[in-house]
Order: sequence, then structure tokens, then C-alpha cells
Amino acid sequence: MGFTLRKLVTLLGAISLVPGISAQTWGFPYGSQKVRGVNLGGWLVLEPWITPSLFDNTGDSRIVDEWTFGQYQDRARALSVLQNHWNTWITEADFAAIRAAGLNHVRLPIGYWAFDVSGGEPFIQGQLPYLTRAVNWAQAHGLKLIIDLHGAPGSQNGFDNSGQKMDFPQWHTRQSNIDRTNAIIKRLASMFAGNTGVVPVIAPLNEPAGFHGNPLLAVTRQFWYDSYGNIRWPFGTSQQSNLVVMIHDAFQSLSYWNGFMQPPNWQGVILDTHIYQMFSVAMQENQMSNAQHIATACGKANSIINSPLWTVVGEWTAAANDCARYLNGRGVGSRYDGSYPGSTRVGSCTGLTGRASTFSAAYRTFLRQYWEAQVQTFEKGQGWIQWTWKAEIADEWTYQAGLANGWIPRNPTAYQYPNICG
Repeated sequence: MGFTLRKLVTLLGAISLVPGISAQTWGFPYGSQKVRGVNLGGWLVLEPWITPSLFDNTGDSRIVDEWTFGQYQDRARALSVLQNHWNTWITEADFAAIRAAGLNHVRLPIGYWAFDVSGGEPFIQGQLPYLTRAVNWAQAHGLKLIIDLHGAPGSQNGFDNSGQKMDFPQWHTRQSNIDRTNAIIKRLASMFAGNTGVVPVIAPLNEPAGFHGNPLLAVTRQFWYDSYGNIRWPFGTSQQSNLVVMIHDAFQSLSYWNGFMQPPNWQGVILDTHIYQMFSVAMQENQMSNAQHIATACGKANSIINSPLWTVVGEWTAAANDCARYLNGRGVGSRYDGSYPGSTRVGSCTGLTGRASTFSAAYRTFLRQYWEAQVQTFEKGQGWIQWTWKAEIADEWTYQAGLANGWIPRNPTAYQYPNICG
């Protein structure tokens, strides 16, 4: 896309023109309006730190992810617990509250096992009716829904949030895993190609672990190409869909993606980057002062501004430490208090995680400042989607608790610290 056409896209908002191809109209004016949204974490994909009670109530320490949730307990009981969770964790009232908070997007993680369980995999199914509900609720409340495939067969990163925790991901090591994933993306595209006014974006895979090196990165890059074809041409003809494709940066710098899937040959591609400041021991992120956390957030502006594609920060948080219980995995401690293997203690987690009622006024002020520094920085690109809407006992992470306790404004553009990044 040359300068003139890019300017035209901005002026026309949602319309993208490609020479020789009829005009495409995205379901949201990406490129001219900011994405402001929240993730529905822990609903259709379990995460121990978001809902620790679901794991603690099993009484079995081997249950650390959704795979083992179905593997090590009675399946009828597991299904009953999951159905109750699906019915109660997120309801239409949540969508109404998200819209009332001035947000325009919801990102919904879902696992491959909602669509395809085979080969003795212990996953329990039943999530798809809730996906349908989410689409209906988004439509009713004027929200845009991003469908995010959060876990792939074999696990693309080994994290518990991929459905199966393991030391080294296996997704990229077997063609059958990739074929199954491609089939799910085709199915999602066919489900929503006719409803892009509500579901404008499909994210074909969350957080493939590119830090493991080129073998995984090479498979990921090819998978992004395949996903683009599967999402953009779901009709089996030359007719294109208006679905936008959201690809994750695979934990590489944004500049790594220079020249990748760029206009004019590629249209409607969003680069999704996730920015956290608590998971790296090498970078001593937990050792940073509050001022350093804010400065680090502000310092992301240049890379976002110079990103080769529309860039959305699809996960981030107002939390600045890894104190939340089970954040690093069920039974795993935190780097901040030194209980994580190989870490050096910074201090006590008391008063930094849990209920907002235990947070000091100074800590709440920092949460507000850090939240604003990130929002203002991320809006240098196409916008942001905070992780996550709610959690049982980690208020510092949640949009819902931030709204209730004052460190997130009811209008996300109502800044108390408009010059926090100088």
C-alpha cells in the first residue's frame, strides 16, 4: 500500500482498496479508530491463577491445566464443574459492563479442543454454545469480538494457558498438529465470514513460542501465511471475506516482522504484541521501581510507532509484579518474593496482590499511573486489549476491579496523568 492509498484508507475508515479486487469493508475502522478492549481470560480456556478455586477444589495437585483437569478426575464431575463455570464466569451482564466502560472490543480465547478432540486427549468439550452466546451478547451491546485460538494441538508454547503445560512445545513438531489447527481456522472463518460486523477479527494462534528458535519460528511464519488464505478466502471461490487476520509476534521484536505480510499484497493484517513487565528474571523486571516500570512502558512508543503493520497490544496489565497466586503455574511461586526457582527475592507480596481492599492508597495511585502510561503509549499504535476482565483473587490484574476501585477510569480516555510519558 503506497502513501496515497494508505492516506485514503485512513480517510475512508474501514474501507480497504486493493487493485483489481473489489473493495473490502472491515467490521471496524482499523487504521483510523483505536482499539480499546479487554480479554475474557479464564472462561473457555482455564487458567489456574484466574480461577484457583476450580483447581484447589479437585484436591489433586497433579491438576495444573485443562488437560489434567479432564485427565485426573471423574469426567462427569469435571463436566459438571466446567458447565457451571461456563454458565457463571462470564454472562451478558459482563458484556453490558464492558460496553458501559467505553470499550469497543472483546478478545475471547478458546482452545482447539472445543472443536476437535481425538487420539485419547482428555479434554472435555462443551464450549461452543458459549462462543455463540458471546457473539450474540457482543452484537446486543455493540462490541466487536475477536476470536482467539489460545491453544493448539501439542501446545504452541508449553504454557498452562495453551491447555497443556509442558517443558517444550510440540505443536510445530508434527504436521498432523498443524493440519488440525488449520482445519479449525477454516471452520472459524466459515462460521464468521458472514458476520464481520460483530466478529471482525480471527487470531489464528496465541503466543507461539518463537523464543525457542528458528524451527518453531519457521513453522509459525508459514502458519500465518496459511491462516491468511484460510481466513480471507473461506468461500471456496475468488470472493474474499472481510475478516481481519491478527497474527502474534511470536515473542520477537516488532521490527522482526518488517516486510512480512505487508500491503499491497496483503490486506487487513494486525500484528498482536503482548507486553508484560514481570516474567523475565534476566531483565530483572520485578526489581524495577514503580518509576522504572512507567518509564519502560513509555519507552515502548517508538517500536509501536515504527511497527511494519497495524499493531495492537493484545495483552498487558496494570500489575507490575508476578505475585498473583499461581500466575506462574499451579504450585509455582513468584519471582518477586523469591519463591520462584532461580529467582532473587525483591520483597513481600503482601499488599500487592489479592483483594483491592488490601491495597494502599499509594499502590492504587501507581496502578492508575502505570495503567495510563501504557494506554497512552499503546494508542501510538492501533490500541490495546487488557488482560483480563476478571479474576477470583488478583484484583491488580483485572479491568473489573480497576473500574470498581478507581485505578481504571469509566471513560478510558479520561486521563488524570495526561503527560505521564512526558
